[in-house]
Amino acid sequence: MEDKNQQAIELMKEQKYEEAAGLFNAIIEESPKDPVGYINFGNLLLHINDTERAELFYNRAIELDQNAATAYYGLGSLYYDQADFATAQKHFFQAVEIGLEEADVYYLLGMTFFHQEDYKLALPYLMRAAELDPNEADYLFQYGLSLAQGEYIDDAKPIFKQVLKLDESHSDAHYNLGVIALYEEDLEGALDHFDQALAIQPEHMLASNAKKQIMDVWHNSDA
Repeated sequence: MEDKNQQAIELMKEQKYEEAAGLFNAIIEESPKDPVGYINFGNLLLHINDTERAELFYNRAIELDQNAATAYYGLGSLYYDQADFATAQKHFFQAVEIGLEEADVYYLLGMTFFHQEDYKLALPYLMRAAELDPNEADYLFQYGLSLAQGEYIDDAKPIFKQVLKLDESHSDAHYNLGVIALYEEDLEGALDHFDQALAIQPEHMLASNAKKQIMDVWHNSDA
């Protein structure tokens, strides 16, 4: 059974969705009381945006096993993609409480708070995601951004610097370091970060506008 599940997952990765669906269906027919088949089929359906059927399969898995953490994670992802962050949050919480200890679930749980502008509540989950996957620059960046939004500026600064160590082409990390430099009244440092953001991403409008404001200040002071 494990071999069939793995084979079906590989077919999914190869974008052979019909073949994968056929195999998942066969797995469910062979073991209708095993939640794993329903979860994997739900993952496939979610991947191809058949959300209504995906929800049915995840719920069926939970009926079979109340502790099917990955089914709750699947439901959380489904609602997250629909921007229903409060419902997504509830399902991610259940996955974590059951014991799903993966960076993804902590990251998405943190992001449900972030999208609802509860930045301080997002912090422990985004921090945990970054701990579990320290090489994922986006997890670290969102943790830093939540610190900054929560007005923990001194704590955010080294996080953005760490993001740049992981990904030196992260224009948004440069932009946010520029904003922090402005907060510290370091106009030259801010300009340097905005220039670097624009070198990486020339259409970065926030960096472009911030740079223009600095140049206007300097121009007016020279006038």
